Amino acid sequence: MNYDIVNKLKILANAAKYDVSCSSSGSNRPNHSKGLGNTAPWGICHSFTEDGRCISLLKLMLTNFCIYDCAYCVNRKSNDIERATFSVNEVVELTIEFYRRNYIEGLFLSSGVLVNPDYTMERLIRIAKALRTKHNYHGYIHLKSIPGASADLHYQAGLYADRLSVNVEIATEQNLKMLAPDKNFQSIFHPMTAIKNQILVNKEEHRKFKHTPRFTPAGQSTQLIVGATPDDDQHILNLAENLYTTKYLKRVYYSGFIPVNPDDKRLPALKEPPLKRENRLYQADWLFRFYHFSIDEIVNNTHPNLDLEIDPKLSYALRNPWLYPVDINKADYQTLLRVPGIGVKSAKMIMVSRRYGRLTSLNLKKIGVVLKRAKYFITCNELKSPTVNELLPDKVKTIILNDNKPKRNQKSLYQQLRLFPLN
Repeated sequence: MNYDIVNKLKILANAAKYDVSCSSSGSNRPNHSKGLGNTAPWGICHSFTEDGRCISLLKLMLTNFCIYDCAYCVNRKSNDIERATFSVNEVVELTIEFYRRNYIEGLFLSSGVLVNPDYTMERLIRIAKALRTKHNYHGYIHLKSIPGASADLHYQAGLYADRLSVNVEIATEQNLKMLAPDKNFQSIFHPMTAIKNQILVNKEEHRKFKHTPRFTPAGQSTQLIVGATPDDDQHILNLAENLYTTKYLKRVYYSGFIPVNPDDKRLPALKEPPLKRENRLYQADWLFRFYHFSIDEIVNNTHPNLDLEIDPKLSYALRNPWLYPVDINKADYQTLLRVPGIGVKSAKMIMVSRRYGRLTSLNLKKIGVVLKRAKYFITCNELKSPTVNELLPDKVKTIILNDNKPKRNQKSLYQQLRLFPLN
């Protein structure tokens, strides 16, 4: 690998690290011993950066040159940074060589907008097409769709990529226009709608004709930046729910705002990204996707922001103490899911296990229920812990928070053995 390629790789791999929407699950592209690589439906191996972000794929930008001047982006045109651009062949060769050396199991490719959206999108498509047709590559490919590119180009991209994504970035259009004057919601939602419609058409065609080429089999995703604007969690989650239901998105990713342009007065003066808030949004996202919560139950006009001290499910339980305690031996599945400390898997196991007898706290521990928080919200045969209504919600919150704090005076086993050596 020559010096020029290595230098480009350092610049453009580093430039891509701020995009977190790089999941690979959901695609199935089998290889019948005639090509290179494969993509399994359960996803690929993941690795993580020091700050915990997923870098499971060869994560690159085609170029960090950009005609746009988005306030939150390190690659904006007004920034004086080192720039580079890969050729189509360079990205293809890097992907193949990295894969052959077992460094990666897929490609995540985004780009700054070079010349215009159509020009950039065409180059991304040429890379994916060369990998699929010239090198017979069956590994995972995630392409960033460029807002403003034509519908025909998005269709072509979907024939070669496993997943497409268009980043919304900011939850309200007013704030988006303030921070990214070259963008608007129409240029973002229009390709999302086109991709969704084509996915539905492709599924219908595939039912009739088994050999119909798959169109983005892993669906589409997007990213929302958290903390760059005054948008509260209610706005962010309402937008996410709308995208899931109307655009059939597979995932909405939440990215804590990283102050890469601290001198821009349009941006908040943050010393570090709001990672705890980002984590709470992921937990809330999980609740309405898999636990059958509505957005109004998680955040509403009275509580527009998530509690950063406790997770959203516990927060809901403490705000609605009259719904508890729940009888673990009688409650239906939906009710069990609303008990802190009971997950989807453990709720299903409870439903099955109690057919054979009444459950005790010992049974719940074996099932995997987190009793140190669930005990305040349930009743069963012999469980005598005071409930949330007896202790009051504020007291329960204090107890749980104190239980989660590390004990300062608690010595490790190694320290204890040094104080009291074994004979």
